[in-house]
Amino acid sequence: MMKRVYLDYSATTPLRPEAARAMAHYLDDEFGNPSSVHSYGRDARLAVEEARRQTLAALGAGDGRLVYTGSGSEADCLAVIGFARRHPGGCVIRSSIEHKAVIESTKVLASGGYDVRVAPVKADGTVDLERLVGLLPDDGRPTLVSVMWANNETGVIQPLKALAELCRDRGATFHSDAVQALGKIPLEVDAVGVDLVAFSAHKLGGPKGVGALYVSGAVELEPIVYGGGQESGLRSGTENVAGIVGFAAAVAASISELEPETERLSALRDRLSVGLHKTLPGIVVNGGDALQRLPNVLNISVPNIDLEGVLTALDLEGICVSSGSACSTGSVEPSHVIAAMGREGELASNAIRLSLGWGTRAEDIEYALEVFPKVVQRVREFSGH
Repeated sequence: MMKRVYLDYSATTPLRPEAARAMAHYLDDEFGNPSSVHSYGRDARLAVEEARRQTLAALGAGDGRLVYTGSGSEADCLAVIGFARRHPGGCVIRSSIEHKAVIESTKVLASGGYDVRVAPVKADGTVDLERLVGLLPDDGRPTLVSVMWANNETGVIQPLKALAELCRDRGATFHSDAVQALGKIPLEVDAVGVDLVAFSAHKLGGPKGVGALYVSGAVELEPIVYGGGQESGLRSGTENVAGIVGFAAAVAASISELEPETERLSALRDRLSVGLHKTLPGIVVNGGDALQRLPNVLNISVPNIDLEGVLTALDLEGICVSSGSACSTGSVEPSHVIAAMGREGELASNAIRLSLGWGTRAEDIEYALEVFPKVVQRVREFSGH
């Protein structure tokens, strides 16, 4: 049987056993609607609120709310569009490397005449603070700044505390997409000072179809989904009880092993990086210093390849990797993130993301190091590179 190595944890993760066990009870026995007044509904409501309490505590969040959504993308849309609807005539500033959920939300706003501005990043993938300062309105208008906690393609971690201080000093609301960061690095939302933070369960071993938006006590949003007024009126629709419980269990499991997993995954990622540099001269790591990136992500640009051919050939050898974000309808296209960092030509179009997770083992990395250069060479020969 062919060995299979999954190195695409930034796209999605297998369900953690802790999450599966927590969910089972609410899939089989406790199936009630949390909005119902009878005992089934009350039991479901208690489960949702306990999960909410546990997750807020794990995030270091005191006075804020956790609004459950259907995905991390929906959480981002609620933050961006919900702010703009609440503050007509305001301004939204996003970085040039945001997730498509933020980018497309701001495109919708801009098409309606809303003031949307884009802050560039430096070559290492971190936002250019000086340029961002220059984009902030000086007329006192309500302003939202959106910069992701850690990038979904490169793993680059942004200077969140400095950004939060800047926003606070200028009276701006600060939103961060922490979908990739949660469970990979410590997150203390109150200590950092972030106003709106988006999360997704399936990126850290929870179920698909569940996300959340942290909303600090001082922030007011308009909903983007209307109906029965669930989730404090910010996200109507019956809550996914089993999914929410599984989300909380995955967060707890990830945080409980955060320190040893950070050390283990960093070592595996670095082994992968060193090995690929030895066997594939000319590759470039996207994202600056390793300490500035998530411990589980390695993004490399490989010259002289047919990218789609390499991805397909790797898959046939049992190795699953990605060309970037998994939220691009399965397409293989040049990465806006890599291009925003100043990469051009093949370095921009031939970027490959290898992302590790709780199920990755040393033998998986060794197999990838054995197969990867052979595949690249074979595809180069076939395509005439």
